[in-house]
Amino acid sequence: MTDYKTILAPGEASFTIQRSRFITHTAPSAGEAEAQAFLLQIKKRYYDARHHCSAWVLGSDGSRQKSNDDGEPGGTAGAPILEAIRQNGLTNLIVVVTRYFGGIKLGAGGLIRAYSHAAALGLNASPQAQMTAFRRAAVTIAYPLLGTLENWLRQKNIRVENNFYAEDVTLILLLEPENLPAITAGLTDLTAARCVIQLQDEIYLPVPLPAPETQA
Repeated sequence: MTDYKTILAPGEASFTIQRSRFITHTAPSAGEAEAQAFLLQIKKRYYDARHHCSAWVLGSDGSRQKSNDDGEPGGTAGAPILEAIRQNGLTNLIVVVTRYFGGIKLGAGGLIRAYSHAAALGLNASPQAQMTAFRRAAVTIAYPLLGTLENWLRQKNIRVENNFYAEDVTLILLLEPENLPAITAGLTDLTAARCVIQLQDEIYLPVPLPAPETQA
């Protein structure tokens, strides 16, 4: 599993230039069907707008990308939106920029700058996170070792997802894959090899990122 950067929740922003109003909406998207559904939702909400230009990037590696100019001159809308997503290093999201035409043409260069700025504003308004891969590990020990293990886990800042109490106690730990060898060795030393460690599945967990600086 590859770590990746995405947004955690939808964002919204708008600005006006030369009487044209640009309204940006962003949303997390796990796949094309979800992205298309969000685009349709925005089109219905702003049914009287002339353009709903969009771009999305999907996949943990960002390999699936698509943009749409929706009636604007080729390359002046979808491509700048897509480039804004790339510059932020984001994936698994869609950005839609709705334009209400104000009667004054902006020209190709003006449109590129406007859609790029609109996309950046929307992304800045979206909470971002690093999705980090963790491996679940079930550690089973006898009850007399529980206090020692819990203290050690706190010192190492290791996440505990759940505890199960039966004849012995089992703790479900969330470990970063690159730390697995060191942690399993540490657990073995700590318990004098009186623990059973079973590696389980991998999951992604969000690590929130500071808000990006707003562009002028």
